[in-house]
Amino acid sequence: MLTVIGEGLVDVVQRASGIEAHVGGSPLNVAVGLARLDHPVQFIGRYGRDAYGDSVAAHLRASSVMLPMGPDDLPTSVATALIDDDGAATYTFDLTWQLPGIADRLAFMLQGTTLLHTGSIATMLAPGATEVLAAVEFAHPHATISYDPNCRPSIISDVDYARRHAEKFVSLADVVKASDEDLAWLYPGQDVLESARKWLALGGEEGPAMVVVTRGAEGPWGVCRAGEAQVPAPKVVVADTVGAGDSFMAALLSGLVDRGLDGAQNRKDLRELPAEGLEELLAHAAKAAAVTVSRPGANPPTRAELNGVPAED
Repeated sequence: MLTVIGEGLVDVVQRASGIEAHVGGSPLNVAVGLARLDHPVQFIGRYGRDAYGDSVAAHLRASSVMLPMGPDDLPTSVATALIDDDGAATYTFDLTWQLPGIADRLAFMLQGTTLLHTGSIATMLAPGATEVLAAVEFAHPHATISYDPNCRPSIISDVDYARRHAEKFVSLADVVKASDEDLAWLYPGQDVLESARKWLALGGEEGPAMVVVTRGAEGPWGVCRAGEAQVPAPKVVVADTVGAGDSFMAALLSGLVDRGLDGAQNRKDLRELPAEGLEELLAHAAKAAAVTVSRPGANPPTRAELNGVPAED
């Protein structure tokens, strides 16, 4: 079982052609992406007992994502995405993030979990961020931990606060993915790749096995304990970039699971992944992101779609 914990929300997308509403949230998108790649996934997050909340639950169930937590009486969170002429998204948020009572249910909900992914708003915004950290600490002895800071300066504007929280989760994670924009914001004036290399050292021997940086059209780069790797981004016509990083994250994790590298019992093998293996994972994940940017909205590929995308020469 793979578990994703974090925010689910509704993206209200504003384009020149009109307004649309789609279910989103970075962790939720990763959960859907993993399910579409044929992995058993559960999503732990909150959503309201309202029309938007119904949409969130229906969207997850349509991709066979399990929901161990039901709706609550607070409003479902909303993100408004303004799409510019180049297809890039700028976000504003109306959020409620908390997971009351989750501490008493972790042993039950995480039973059998071999990989736990979290990130973005869920790991930064109080009071829920504390509950997410507790879940990661609980899962760490038996599960692979994955983390994507997916920073939102419009929500968490205090960069020192965000950096402290990000580094705390990085030190507990086995797999870390960040965008070049994330790292440039967290460490202004520093080389992005050097910041990623420093993250690999956080936590010492118990720290990350790999840190991956997405760089848009430049293609992803990664560092593991055996070395570094990078691949080109597949060339596609971009509809928009909504959910591209989440599709990349899901496919990266899917590649690890397909190789039998999930679960704490496989942590040593994950840390010994050769640079060539990292390169293969990057190429696989870049293909998933390419499918997503080629069509509107956060719409990750199925395994069949991903297998049909040719590798970049």
